[in-house]
Amino acid sequence: MTQEITFTRLPTIDPGLIIVHMSDPRVAKHMPLLTGDWTETTVTEFVNAKEECWRRDGLGHWAILAEGQYIGWGGFQKEGEEWDLGLVLQPNTFGLGPRIVKKALDFAIADERIPFVTFLLPPSRKNRGALDRLGAKYMGEVHYDGVMFLKYRLETE
Repeated sequence: MTQEITFTRLPTIDPGLIIVHMSDPRVAKHMPLLTGDWTETTVTEFVNAKEECWRRDGLGHWAILAEGQYIGWGGFQKEGEEWDLGLVLQPNTFGLGPRIVKKALDFAIADERIPFVTFLLPPSRKNRGALDRLGAKYMGEVHYDGVMFLKYRLETE
C-alpha cells in the first residue's frame, strides 16, 4: 500500500516533533548550515521565517505528512529571482523523497510563477542520480552563507 503524502503549513506541527527531527545527527550530516541545538525558541524562529516567505512570496515550505504523520519539511523558497526546492526528511522516511519531490514538482509545473526550480545540495550528498533522472542540469558550485553547495536547475515549463 502506498502512503498518502500531504503538505500542510509548519505552524500546525507540534514543535517537539520538529526538535526531534532537526536534532537527529543523520539529518545534520547533510545540512552544513545547521548549527546549534534545536529548542522551542529555535523552532519558533524557524517556523516564523518560513511563514514570512509565504507572506512575502505567496509560497514557501510546507510540513510534509505521510498518512497524517509529520515526516519532514520542504518546499519552495525564493532566492533572488529563482525558486529553490528543498527537502528535509526524517531518516526513516528518506525513501519517500522521490515521491515527495514529484508532488512538489507537479505543483511547480502548474504554477506559472515557477519557470524552473533550483536545488542546492551539499557536497556530502554523493548520490545525485535522481536529479539526473529528473533532467536537472548541474550549474556549478555556489556559496550560501559561506558554505559551498552544488547547484542544479530543472525547467518546469
